[in-house]
Amino acid sequence: MSGSMYGTHFSIATWGESHGPGIGVVIDGCPAGLPLSEEDIQLFLDRRKPGQTRYATPRKESDTVEILSGVFEGRTTGTPISLLVRNTNQHSKDYGNLKDCYRPGHADYTFDAKYGFRDYRGGGRSSGRETIGRVAAGAVAAKILTELGIHIQAYTKAIGPCSIPEASYHMEEIAQNPFHMPNNEMAKQAEEYLDACMQHQDSAGGIIECRITGCPAGLGEPVFDKLDARLAQAVLSIGAVKGIEFGDGFAAAQKSGSTNNDAFRISESGTVAKLTNHAGGILGGISDGSTILFRAAIKPTPSIAQQQNTVTAAHEETSITIHGRHDPIIVPRAVVVVEAMAAITIVDLLFSNLSSRMEYLKKIYFLPDHTEK
Repeated sequence: MSGSMYGTHFSIATWGESHGPGIGVVIDGCPAGLPLSEEDIQLFLDRRKPGQTRYATPRKESDTVEILSGVFEGRTTGTPISLLVRNTNQHSKDYGNLKDCYRPGHADYTFDAKYGFRDYRGGGRSSGRETIGRVAAGAVAAKILTELGIHIQAYTKAIGPCSIPEASYHMEEIAQNPFHMPNNEMAKQAEEYLDACMQHQDSAGGIIECRITGCPAGLGEPVFDKLDARLAQAVLSIGAVKGIEFGDGFAAAQKSGSTNNDAFRISESGTVAKLTNHAGGILGGISDGSTILFRAAIKPTPSIAQQQNTVTAAHEETSITIHGRHDPIIVPRAVVVVEAMAAITIVDLLFSNLSSRMEYLKKIYFLPDHTEK
């Protein structure tokens, strides 16, 4: 299987299956000297850990991370960082009746079509548990960004029909409800909606919004490696994501140029700034120095307890009822996954940007008295 690696200068390679011995990631390209501990990474992993609310799978996993290489005496060494999270609470027997059936909404059929073989225990590599490696690597990337004054925050904008208008955001409330929504009242409405879905043995989807602040202008390559293109690839590679938009997104299609353009101005500090941010902080695939804003659409959890029609590997029509432990909604636990993939992308493009100007190379490799006068 190819395609388990992402990034060029700061790259990650994830490995492991949902019901295998463990899940992990190898990070290549992290600079030496970054203060890093297992506790730094655990903070991120705890945000996606299962079993924390009644709206998450009851699978009980501590998701405890182990640093196997790349860190010595509390600092990165510049060598590959290998991280491991062991699986301890698999219930593989729950999937016995799915061995020869394709679950609707899952990758069972497409895996079989591609490889002629699949791990039916929880989906193997197509399981949401694969995101552990991404989140662990994202914690390292976020630590680098924090040292540079760049911050990433994702949160739940909508669950089903319960959507929060931007004017009603209260960012301090994100950590006060189980859905990570910046509005506790809307979170209560979302809770009622989700309870109704669960009573009907159904699931729900939603929208995750992400903001990146402190990012300088000039990040991203202007053709195939545009900043928004790279972020889109990173976020769309998350299994449950079905769409992404930047700034005004699809709403821009209904505007005119005069209402969609962001007028420029000179800020009080003398830097170039914008009066509005319809573009979401990216122009021509390059960051413009304002807040980078995007939204990701998350599909409803495909594993539901309702009886569903399907077919077998022998091409026989049948029906199945999915047992096991599944999230009635993926969105809350996916918030940190979106943050992680955004952080990895921004770090990778920051490192790439170091070679975009001769003056940058001179600052890195030559002392002031060796530079041209």
